[in-house]
Amino acid sequence: MRSTPHKSLAAAACAVAALAAVSLPATTASARSATATACTPGQVVANGGFESGTSPWTQSSTSVITSRAGESAHGGTTFAWLNGVGSTHTDTLSQSVTIPSGCSTATLTYWLHIDTAETTSSTAYDKLTAKIGTTTLATYSNLDKNSGYIQKSVDVSGFAGQTVNLVFTGTEDSSLQTSFVLDDIALNTSGGTTPPGDSTRTPAAPAYTVSLSSNASGTGWTGHESATFTNASATALNEVYLRLWDNYHGTCSAMPIKVSNVTGGTAGDLTVGCTALKIALATPLYQGQSATIGFDLGITVPSGADRFGYDGAYNNIGNALPVLAVRDAAGWHLDPYTNNGESFYSLAADFKVTLDHPTGLLVPATGTSVDTPGSSGRTITTATASKVRDFAWAAGPFSKISGTSPAGTAINIYSVSGISSSDAQSMLATAKSAVDTHAARFGAYPYGELDAVIDNNYWFGGMEYPGFVLDLVSTTALTHEIGHQWWYGIVGDDEYNSPWLDEAFTDYSTDLAQNKTGTGCWNSVSWASTSEKITNSMAYWDAHSSRYSTVIYGYGKCALHDLRRVLGDSVMAKVLKDYATSHWYGVSTTAEFKAAAQAATTTDLTSFWTQHRIEG
Repeated sequence: MRSTPHKSLAAAACAVAALAAVSLPATTASARSATATACTPGQVVANGGFESGTSPWTQSSTSVITSRAGESAHGGTTFAWLNGVGSTHTDTLSQSVTIPSGCSTATLTYWLHIDTAETTSSTAYDKLTAKIGTTTLATYSNLDKNSGYIQKSVDVSGFAGQTVNLVFTGTEDSSLQTSFVLDDIALNTSGGTTPPGDSTRTPAAPAYTVSLSSNASGTGWTGHESATFTNASATALNEVYLRLWDNYHGTCSAMPIKVSNVTGGTAGDLTVGCTALKIALATPLYQGQSATIGFDLGITVPSGADRFGYDGAYNNIGNALPVLAVRDAAGWHLDPYTNNGESFYSLAADFKVTLDHPTGLLVPATGTSVDTPGSSGRTITTATASKVRDFAWAAGPFSKISGTSPAGTAINIYSVSGISSSDAQSMLATAKSAVDTHAARFGAYPYGELDAVIDNNYWFGGMEYPGFVLDLVSTTALTHEIGHQWWYGIVGDDEYNSPWLDEAFTDYSTDLAQNKTGTGCWNSVSWASTSEKITNSMAYWDAHSSRYSTVIYGYGKCALHDLRRVLGDSVMAKVLKDYATSHWYGVSTTAEFKAAAQAATTTDLTSFWTQHRIEG
């Protein structure tokens, strides 16, 4: 996605917020077909109240589980006290837990008290993170201080059938203590059906209808969103999750994305840094059945030339619309936001978005847009898009030029002030060439028009959304972002767990579009460790951020160039075009691509994958 390495931005501290909801019945589309599996309800955390000593907990020091003066237990006499030192310090508390595979519901609860000597009301100096396995469930900070214990609740049903570590990690900076006090930790399991054991991705065929109105500057938007979806899996859906991705850019007490007045289900707690909202459906949704949820939506755009942020008078509004999380054979995908790359795993969906805004603001957006007059001094932009994975837009007093590629795709270039007319014309020519070149290799561009917003203040280089990209004045970067219309847009992937499937493929496509053969580029590969692989997830790259661009973009595309030399130019070209066709509007996996490549040659590619560290 982003075409240059990224600087590190501090994640906002988060607490858990509850949203009230009204329950409505689901719409029946077919008969029930879920299969029940026996489940013995249970509680799988041992010694969660710490009254039986320290076993089986692992603590970073013997003072974490304690009954010493200064804090008190929620129940009994013993509790876990992380931090409270007032100097640079880290405490951890962990336990291995096994969540039964036969239970459809698994809920982690814990009582948390936070007190602090910090006086700030805006900066998260000291933090507590709750994780299960490698997934961050929630993050708290000195900003979440409270006068007593508050119970937190997190759905961890997606980990059914797994043995994972439950870990609480507290960190303090160099001054002013913050104490994170935990007690009565439990993980209750129940329910009679299993998470999906098949590879079906659901909820399927989402259709979003959105109506929003902006303030005078385009920094604030309010309105309503609804989502209709179908359960494609043989396993019933008891809940869905909305991803409120841009809450990463704020705090849980001051969220940029606010959802309220939920209908069609009951809203639960926000988790995963306030980016995941569970909505329990009124009744189980069985295979083939459809349902609709709706909610009021508020969006506050923060300052910054980012994919979600405003740069002077210009607003970029990427990942702001809540979208449905995906459940597949691995369970619910509730990965954390990553600022180093992308976390946005979603299924192809239809969007109809109505944006009411001041006429002085141009609003480029995903899909095909039509402007009609609104109330005095305002315009209504209606954008429709079919089979896209997300929807993004911008708003500002842009300069706009338009053209049509030789193959017939409408291109619009929106420039901020400071972009010369010659640079805008150059980007228009680049876009025309890139969209046709990629289409000739991988299949015709299906989204009607393509909008590009050009701003040289973007720290991240470029960013892609379906039919809509953000970019610097750069021929290579714009060619790359347009390549993402195929690799991530048309051919989807799990961007958090398999980032190479969109970034490496897009950088390889960019090389081909610019007649670069990648000759000898694999010769410069030097691995930093035995654990470094092209197929590592964003969890790995967030911990090794300085290597992300080198390996995912550089080594990834060089591996594809090497594969082309093994298969031959024409065979490789056919493999990629056929692969795109077979995964059109679907989801790609590393295993499927490896199988497609192997099917195209009599040469055993096992050693090739090993040499290039492509696993899966």
